[in-house]
Parts: sequence; C-alpha cells; structure tokens
Amino acid sequence: MKGLSKKIENIFMAITFAEAGEVETAREYMREEERPRQFERVVSSIRLRPEMKAPGARIR
Repeated sequence: MKGLSKKIENIFMAITFAEAGEVETAREYMREEERPRQFERVVSSIRLRPEMKAPGARIR
C-alpha cells in the first residue's frame, strides 16, 4: 500500500505542476520510479488449459 500511495501522490503533484504551467517538472514526477524493474512483465493472453471432455462427447 505504501507504494500505491506514493504513486498517487506523484500523480497529484504532476497534475498540480501541469496546471501551473510547469510541464517539465510534471513530467519528472510522472517519470520517477522508486525501483527499477528487473524484468519485463509480459502477460500472455493465451493460457494453457487442460482439455475438458464431457462424457459422450464426440471428437471433431
């Protein structure tokens, strides 16, 4: 939860600076990341599932 609240705080700070015309400062707040990611997060839309077969179903 601490990380989430910090991200929300950074978003609101960026909004405040952007409204005041300080666009570069707002971009810096949006770019900040506390810890670098060690790996690229890849979400596979295809999940391997075991085939489900109903009793009496025919193979097509």
